[in-house]
Amino acid sequence: VEIKDDPSVTVDSAREAKAWRSEALSAVRTGKLRAVPRRTLDEAADELLAGMKDGTIVNRSRRPYKPATIRSYERALKLRVRPALGRMRLSDVGPGHVQRLAEQLLREGLDASTVRNTLDPVRVIFRRALRLGEVSSDPTGALELPAPQGRRTVNLGPADALALVEALPEGERALWAVAFFCGLRRGELRALRWTDVDLAAQPPTVRVERTWDDDEGEVTAKSEAGERVVALPEYVTRLLAAHALATGRDGDALVFGATAERPFVPTTIRRRAMKAWGDGYLSPHQARHAAASFLISRPDVSDYELTRTMGHSDVRTTKNIYGHLLPDSTGRVAASMDAMIEEARSASA
Repeated sequence: VEIKDDPSVTVDSAREAKAWRSEALSAVRTGKLRAVPRRTLDEAADELLAGMKDGTIVNRSRRPYKPATIRSYERALKLRVRPALGRMRLSDVGPGHVQRLAEQLLREGLDASTVRNTLDPVRVIFRRALRLGEVSSDPTGALELPAPQGRRTVNLGPADALALVEALPEGERALWAVAFFCGLRRGELRALRWTDVDLAAQPPTVRVERTWDDDEGEVTAKSEAGERVVALPEYVTRLLAAHALATGRDGDALVFGATAERPFVPTTIRRRAMKAWGDGYLSPHQARHAAASFLISRPDVSDYELTRTMGHSDVRTTKNIYGHLLPDSTGRVAASMDAMIEEARSASA
């Protein structure tokens, strides 16, 4: 057995041993002392992946893990975590082991963001081990890494986005308009069906409930907040209406699918956009960032509305991701301070 928070017990005499035994028996009866499995990280990883796949282990939002997340965890564990830490018992893994692994990955040329993603399954393993009482602390909690590099964003204004959309072939415009001006993720665009689109509503809307995974097909939205209704600007509504007429699709048909039931291939839309834009190609993910920058610059759009539109569960997440897109407010801050100083002078005169 292992005494919680004190796995090493030593005694110097038979009397001390008897005293410890008496205390231990009392602790067993009261539930303070229990047998703790001495599992390795490999064993805990196997159990985690199995539970993620069958849905018995859920994420912190209490939702099943997405297939893409499971695949990324499985890959990170296999390639980098298991060779370094897999044979160690969970209770023997300390902060130093995780820190050394992180530093080794940085020396191998991985950037800080990739290292953080690589260690995500380790964090989940130890978060679960803490709940199960297998460890008394999380060795990933004190991890120190360089700050991640700047996000892949572009300096793009609404006029630029309009010009990009209108430079495309007519059959591609609606897709990119929804990306640029509604902020849907690429997987959400791939899974969007005409039953999700209501062009007759006031205002017209699209309902986001699913995303597309290449291995699993349609899966539920990224999170509960990812299931949302997004209002369509008039410009986007017109393009979607024209797209419906051109494709002749409705009902359960995919809005932007290569066929009514098969989603578009990302490399195909990339090739078509590159033909129209040349070296100025942007990805759907960058178009989503552009949508956030347009919304965040509008004083009549609240933080709540921004967060709901982007499909985040917490305004802090939105601010952390897109806060750098806020327009420069230095001049406004200085003007406000000048006004405060003048008010103070007037009050003391």
